[in-house]
Amino acid sequence: MDFFLHVIAELGQGLPLTLEIVGLSLACSFVLGLGLALVRQYGAGWARNAVVAYLAIFRGLPLLIQIYVIYFGLAQFAAVRSSFLWPVLREPFWCAIIAISACASAYACEIFRGGLLSVSEKEIDAARAFAMSRLMTLRRIVLPQALRQALPAYGNEIVYLVKMSAVASIITLPEITARAFAIVTETYRVFEVLSVAGAFYLAINVAATLLVRWLEHALTPRIKPVRAYQAN
Repeated sequence: MDFFLHVIAELGQGLPLTLEIVGLSLACSFVLGLGLALVRQYGAGWARNAVVAYLAIFRGLPLLIQIYVIYFGLAQFAAVRSSFLWPVLREPFWCAIIAISACASAYACEIFRGGLLSVSEKEIDAARAFAMSRLMTLRRIVLPQALRQALPAYGNEIVYLVKMSAVASIITLPEITARAFAIVTETYRVFEVLSVAGAFYLAINVAATLLVRWLEHALTPRIKPVRAYQAN
């Protein structure tokens, strides 16, 4: 029992960093993924082709390779080391955020694009009939419905992103997985330590799943019952 309490306390110190990585990566991938979906759906031909190439690269390459290329690979170029980007690219934390966000945004793009395609053309035509501009139609009609339709699938993406955050351990970030393997190296008690680490990730994903379900419930339109008119 004392050993389990020690492991929980040690891994708990890495929990804030894990949540920080997940939170920042989630925010960045949401904004970038939505932007990519809008460009692919409504952009010019060359822009759509650029998005398709982006998706092919970041969905086709393993995240492990991506994070190695960003953290270790870019550092070998003198132009990168002398550029204004170097203060960011030399930090493992920001390299992890960039790699995870880029990978997650490629999947989020397809989820949001599916939501955009689910919006009925009749509603868009109705908005045009009311002389709404394209931007107003997008903001008031298309995006609210698209995001609501994409929310269940995006909830799975959040769970996947939480699991992706463990890859940050390979570039010396002391989050949950890195601390777990450090304890395993010292004690050789693999099952106990990794079971506790898995419990931490499971708790995060359960909380994220419950939050998504609450958002689904809150954003689902409801028809209020019509009360029968009673004459005096």
